[in-house]
Parts: sequence; structure tokens; C-alpha cells
Amino acid sequence: MSVPITAPTEQALKLTRVFDAPRDLVWAAWTDVRHAAQWWGPRHHPSMHVEIDARVGGKWRICLKSVETGRELWHGGVFREVVELERLVFTFVWDAGDGPTEENLVTITFAEEGGTGSKKTRMEFRQEPFVSADERAGHTEGWGSSFDRLDDALVAWKGQSR
Repeated sequence: MSVPITAPTEQALKLTRVFDAPRDLVWAAWTDVRHAAQWWGPRHHPSMHVEIDARVGGKWRICLKSVETGRELWHGGVFREVVELERLVFTFVWDAGDGPTEENLVTITFAEEGGTGSKKTRMEFRQEPFVSADERAGHTEGWGSSFDRLDDALVAWKGQSR
């Protein structure tokens, strides 16, 4: 049984990561299809299809595929705010096959960690609102694994042309 969330402070998922990569590369990981396709999705559900139109009003759509069962999980949304190298805001909704699920809003900020010219990037990630603790926990695990994959990809990309 899913536990409903009643306190507004519990409705948000907040994650912070510091990546050992410059901000322009972390930005490209989110906004360039070639990069996003290499990390989006948790290890057990990597992406198999990625569309990203990173501009205000642009849409994104991604399909994750279970490595165990082959089940496909489609989700997408619309970009509401795009401030190059600084901020992305987009809607997030699962396509459950019988129609979309409840919509969340994702806000991501990117900042140089350690001052101007830093080669590290601090990413603040927030997704809300969640209606149940189980739903929020599932996204916490999924994004955490996805960000582990992003970290691995950033290490591989450093020094390569983008």
C-alpha cells in the first residue's frame, strides 16, 4: 500500500551532485541527445530512445528498457525554462500505456564548484510534487543510479571533443 504524502516539504525530491567535469560538459549531458543517450536511466533501465529539444516549449521523450524483462518505460515532458549553462526546468510525466500519470516539475541548476573557471560542477536537482513516499523513493533510486551513470560518462568524455 502506498503511503500518501501530506506534508508539502515531503513532496519534493532533492539531490545534489558535484561532478568532476566542467559545467559546459554537464550541461551538454542534459541537452545533447548524443550525450543523454549514454547515461539517462538507471543501470537496470538504461535509455534506448532519446529525443530532446532543449528550448522553452520544446519537448523531450525518452524510453527506458529493463535489462531483466525488456519492459519499456516511456516518459517525457516540455521545457519551461532553459538558461544556458545555469538552469533547466521541465515537466516530467510517465506514459503508463493507458494514459499519462501525474505530472511533476523538474528543476536543475548548474554552478561551477570552487569559483570561476572551476573544472567541477555542482548540480542541484529537484522534482515535485510527489503524491506518495513510494513514488518519491522510486525516483530517488532511479535518478541516483542515473547520476552514477552520468558521472561515469563524464569521466569518459573529459578531454574528448564534444
